Amino acid sequence: MRYHNNDAGQERNPALLSRREVLAVGAGVAAGHLIAGATVEAQSPEPKKGKDKMKTRKLGSLEVSELGFGNMGLSGGHYGPGVDRPQGIRVIRDAHERGVTFFDTAEVYGPYVNEELVGEALAPVRDKVAIATKFGFKIDGTNGLDSRPERIGKVVEKSLKRLKTDRIDLYYQHRVDLTVPIEDVAGTVMDLIKAGKVLHFGLSEPSAKTIRRAHAIQPVAAIQTEYSLIERSVEHNGVLQTCEELGIGFVPWGPLGQGFLPGTMNVDVQSSMDPKNDLRATFPRFSPMVMKNNQPIIEFLTKFGTKKGGATPAQIALAWLMVQKPWIVPIPGTTNTDHLRENMGAVNVQLTPADLREIEMGFSRIEIYGGRMDARQMAQIGQD
Repeated sequence: MRYHNNDAGQERNPALLSRREVLAVGAGVAAGHLIAGATVEAQSPEPKKGKDKMKTRKLGSLEVSELGFGNMGLSGGHYGPGVDRPQGIRVIRDAHERGVTFFDTAEVYGPYVNEELVGEALAPVRDKVAIATKFGFKIDGTNGLDSRPERIGKVVEKSLKRLKTDRIDLYYQHRVDLTVPIEDVAGTVMDLIKAGKVLHFGLSEPSAKTIRRAHAIQPVAAIQTEYSLIERSVEHNGVLQTCEELGIGFVPWGPLGQGFLPGTMNVDVQSSMDPKNDLRATFPRFSPMVMKNNQPIIEFLTKFGTKKGGATPAQIALAWLMVQKPWIVPIPGTTNTDHLRENMGAVNVQLTPADLREIEMGFSRIEIYGGRMDARQMAQIGQD
């Protein structure tokens, strides 16, 4: 697998990277299959409705469904305009009816309104689900970070109120704030856990070193970082290895390449993205040239899925992630129930060792273009 990495927003001939670099670059803030237009072929693996059909996995000691649900796109502001509240509630509740017990949100999504949506949708089944939310971004339009202990203590109360709950099952630091020692952040969350307001501690986009420092103060249950067939940095930067060594679960956001891997996007999709409500409007991956050059990825997944009972590219991508480690729980997101059913169908796609070798071989022959995110977003990824 070879990667080309363009500067954000520029269409130039990207330089071919080395094999090692290739595996360390790739796809970008949330999860999902969020662009309308996908259809589920009749012969594709059907998701089985009912909680008895979805297996569970452990994030540390937190038990959740093997596929979670990323709610960010429902409220708009990050991956497009979102949907109205009734539709958002329908999608969330349908996900639960299909066996999902793990739901991801954050105070910055909306901002605030995504937590309110999740709280309302899940109120009738609150004791049967795990809710993850996040703190750490300044909600002032600057995209800055603020993980001061005093701020965490204030925002957790507001998140609890919006979520209509008395505890947060998994509380992530959304991005590592280098102005605040991670030990202070971990200690603050430890106090919240002692108070019963938080049950488990998580980190989003940290380095392996930061994970170890935090875990030494308060055990970390889950790490959330982008991970997909086209973004595999965590396999080589020590993050997955650290999770395995310390017994920490891993939650891939962007498991469908931020909407690219389902194969439903037009090559000129970026022209329809509004920079005011869609972060991807400035991401290299979605420029027309990069979209065109990356079509062999979709062609390979489509052809491979045909041999696997008509599985769609999205289902293959999610099944591939789940088979990597038993403690990996992807959180694809979507704004409509058709895409939800397609994504949930990934649990019925069984990839054999021979299948995995074929996928690796296929991707080794494909040049992958475009970086994860734009420079502003990448500046907040853990690098220490």
